[in-house]
Amino acid sequence: MTTQGAQAAGRGVRGDLFDPRCPTRQLLDRIGTKWTSMAVKTLADAAPDEVRFAELRRRMPGVSQKMLSVTLRNLTRDGLVSRRVEPTVPPRVFYRLTGLGLSLEVALAGLRTWAEEHMAEINRANEAADQEVDEG
Repeated sequence: MTTQGAQAAGRGVRGDLFDPRCPTRQLLDRIGTKWTSMAVKTLADAAPDEVRFAELRRRMPGVSQKMLSVTLRNLTRDGLVSRRVEPTVPPRVFYRLTGLGLSLEVALAGLRTWAEEHMAEINRANEAADQEVDEG
C-alpha cells in the first residue's frame, strides 16, 4: 500500500491485508491477542454496564496488571472501549465497549466458539506432529 493508500485506509477505505504496509496488519495484531479477546468478552458480558479495572482483572485469570492496562489502552485508542475516571482517591476507572467494540465482539465470539469446538482436534494434530518429529 502506498502512502496514499495508507491515508485512504485511515479515511475508511478498505485496506489490503497482503500489503506489508497496510494498517490492517497492525490492527489484527492488536485485536488478535488472547487478552483482547478476553477483555472484549468480559466487557460484552457486562454491556451496557461499565466494569471497573479491578473487576476486569478478577474476571480475566492470569492477566497481569500491566498487560491489562496495555490491552485496555490499545482498545480505548482504537475506539473499541470507552474509559471513565472518577476523581476519587485512588481514582476509580471504569470501562465499557463502544458500538464499534460490540461489533468486534460478534466476530471474536465466532472465533472463540470455533476454537473451543475444535481444540481437541487441534491437540490431536499437535500430538501427531510432535510424535513424527520424535520418530523422525
